[in-house]
Amino acid sequence: MAHSAMSGEGTTAGDEPLQTAVWRLRSRACWVDAAALIEPDTPQASLQRTSLLVERCLYTEQGWEDAEDALRTAEAQARTDEERGAAACERGQLAYAATVLTVRDRADEARAALGRAAALIAPGAPGRALLDFRRGVVAENLARSPQAARAAYRRAHAGATAHDDLLLQSFTWRHLAGLAFRDGELAEARHGFAESLRIREELGYLVGTAPALVSLADTESEPEASRLREEAGRLFRLLGGVPTWLARQLAPPPAATA
Repeated sequence: MAHSAMSGEGTTAGDEPLQTAVWRLRSRACWVDAAALIEPDTPQASLQRTSLLVERCLYTEQGWEDAEDALRTAEAQARTDEERGAAACERGQLAYAATVLTVRDRADEARAALGRAAALIAPGAPGRALLDFRRGVVAENLARSPQAARAAYRRAHAGATAHDDLLLQSFTWRHLAGLAFRDGELAEARHGFAESLRIREELGYLVGTAPALVSLADTESEPEASRLREEAGRLFRLLGGVPTWLARQLAPPPAATA
């Protein structure tokens, strides 16, 4: 899997005890438990619950029906353009996840939903940076257009910085670094991957730390590369083999044949 193919971006928790508890569970790959704490009695709560269950699909390749159910509730409760746009953004993310994980080809649905979100979420609105990021991921991994992806990631990075969304910044750093790595810009890639890892460690986003370690390892020489990979493997096992797609990157290289 390419460095940039996966993401579970979103906003960090606020100071409220409920949000702190939700964040702690989410960051440790306990999305179902986190979602269970949220009563979907408002559009905002339904959207947060949906985003948790969609992220679970992306990291575990499971829970598709639960995510669809939560999404339908969020879509039904949405009243404002911003709420409708956020629900469309989650539908685009879920369809992207199903496509990139080869569960079912929903690429057209992903593009249509994100396009609908773009018409509803105003430029400069808090949700716009996440939308720009997700459109970048679709451009990179479904449309195979790194130029369009880079432009979208840069817009997302600027928006995440403006709204002080550190977790989303960790994703924009990571994905811009992935494009740089593919272009052979090793120093730029190393810097971006290191920034992404730093933010995730500071936030305690454990489920995103192992992928960040593996990506940084790819830009380092030995023995540092092996140290980073070992640390990633330890975290991966600690979280029960999540994210599932990281297993392929952590697998030892095949033994050389005589």
